Amino acid sequence: MKNKWLMPHPATMFMLLTMAVVFLSWIFDIYGLKVTLPQTGEDIRVQSLLSPEGIRWWLRNAIKNFTGFAPLGMVIVAMFGLGVAQHSGFIDVCIRIGVGNRQEKKKIILLVIILGLLSNVIGDGGYIILLPIAAMLFQWVGLNPLAGIVTAYVSVACGYSANVILSTVDPLLAHTTQEAALTLPSYQGNTEPLCNYFFMSASTVVVAAVIYWVTMRYLLPTMGKYEGDIKVEAYRPLSRKERRALVISIIVACAYVALILWLTFSSYGILRGVNGGLMHSPFIAGILFLLSLGAGITGMAYGFSSGRYRTDNDVIEGLAQPMKLLGVYFVIAFFAAQMFACFEYSHLDKCLAIMGAELLSSFEPSPLMALVLFILFTATIDLIIVSATAKWSFMAFIFVPMFIQMGVSPDVTQCAFRIGDSASNAITPFLFYMPLVLTYMRQYDRQLTYASLLKYTWRYSLSILAAWTLFFVVWYLLKLPMGM
Repeated sequence: MKNKWLMPHPATMFMLLTMAVVFLSWIFDIYGLKVTLPQTGEDIRVQSLLSPEGIRWWLRNAIKNFTGFAPLGMVIVAMFGLGVAQHSGFIDVCIRIGVGNRQEKKKIILLVIILGLLSNVIGDGGYIILLPIAAMLFQWVGLNPLAGIVTAYVSVACGYSANVILSTVDPLLAHTTQEAALTLPSYQGNTEPLCNYFFMSASTVVVAAVIYWVTMRYLLPTMGKYEGDIKVEAYRPLSRKERRALVISIIVACAYVALILWLTFSSYGILRGVNGGLMHSPFIAGILFLLSLGAGITGMAYGFSSGRYRTDNDVIEGLAQPMKLLGVYFVIAFFAAQMFACFEYSHLDKCLAIMGAELLSSFEPSPLMALVLFILFTATIDLIIVSATAKWSFMAFIFVPMFIQMGVSPDVTQCAFRIGDSASNAITPFLFYMPLVLTYMRQYDRQLTYASLLKYTWRYSLSILAAWTLFFVVWYLLKLPMGM
């Protein structure tokens, strides 16, 4: 597959973005750009990265910026478990018994989309775990593995808020919404974590349908057949030894899941929070580690049962296998970490977002039109501030009171925010997991860059934004409840 979109290596791209942030911070510092945080009244001014203090900050924190890069530890820990599961042959045998020799392409595409939409239950784990598995599934049924990565990526990124299960972000957003609403003395309501549940559950079907349509109509024909070096093995039925090893590994996996559930939901409950709930509990905080540990233990059980593993050296080899892939990721992540840290230090993100929010709040359209403009504005801001909780921590204090005064309840405002916050995730270079996505893709094609990914994802973002907004408008006009 030839890449006609000429762009530098992803690591170089993040370095150039860092230089752009440095230059913009210098310019805006000269002109004294500053804004006021609505929740605290604190003034925030752009800080130049070329000032003496900015240079000293970077020299003191360059290494810390990299080692403290949020996805870095999560990626390494998750890849340990996946590495053992793949190296032992457990994932391969699961695909062989699950898919077999059947070329059920449509079912595989739907499966990947649904898993991507549901993955926000475990936070950002979908970016790390699902993408490489989706590539293997697509290639197994004769589809381009890169299409599998893109399909899984947009399902996780653009469908981040759509789910039939309460996710970790729901209580966090609801808490901020309630605090923002209470800034108005006249407000007497209460915003609960399930305040958007009905709408977001129904949205799962809408988003899944849009992703499936774009994948079948545009992505697969555009990518064509994969002709790279990574080949999938021809199908062969499972041997008696493989079946026995699979049964043993599944029993081990079930025992592990039962143990985790007992440690979480029993009266013993050491994985629950101090108040007995799941929010901010060791279970939620360590969910990715628990998944990785489970995958590693299951892979070890299969490896030793099948004869693939004989000593601990074989297990260590499985743990080390993903590190070959992550070598490129570390290089990209280093420059990405510097860019994210510089952007946060300069306060450019907050200044630009708050200025835009204040400009939008100065208009006086009808409530429905204001909500649609709010969705579009949030989708635009999401291109530079990807974290939903970070954006909502200051946007809520501007828009929730504004919409209450227009007669719009806080749960509706929060719902509109979540649509815009999710739809453009797949096209922003500021996504924390962008270096990992590009690393996965470059495993199959070393010529791929961010522009290549953007070429495949922009249709998804625009289509989801349009369809989801239209769905929201219809829901609003029918006066259906957003949640409980």
